[in-house]
Amino acid sequence: MNKYESVIIVDPTVSDEELKALEKRFTDMINKHGKVEKVDELGKKKLAYEVKKNSEGIYVVFNFEAEPTLIEELERNYRITDEVLKFMVIRLDEK
Repeated sequence: MNKYESVIIVDPTVSDEELKALEKRFTDMINKHGKVEKVDELGKKKLAYEVKKNSEGIYVVFNFEAEPTLIEELERNYRITDEVLKFMVIRLDEK
């Protein structure tokens, strides 16, 4: 299993309950094929440029271990989730 870090930027208009539901949805998906180590909610921040007519976004960072096959499915789910404005998944190198 490889270590990954995933950052998603969520629409700033979502409620706290919706944000928690999104976090739970993605952590459950990761836990089926790996293990979530940490979820950090960094809060609302100004974006460098407008994304889908939003100048702010809520940043959420997932640190996890998973098989490489999970990443494609995770990114597909990010793409089809309307509340997710942008996302990035990075494989962390072993030190």
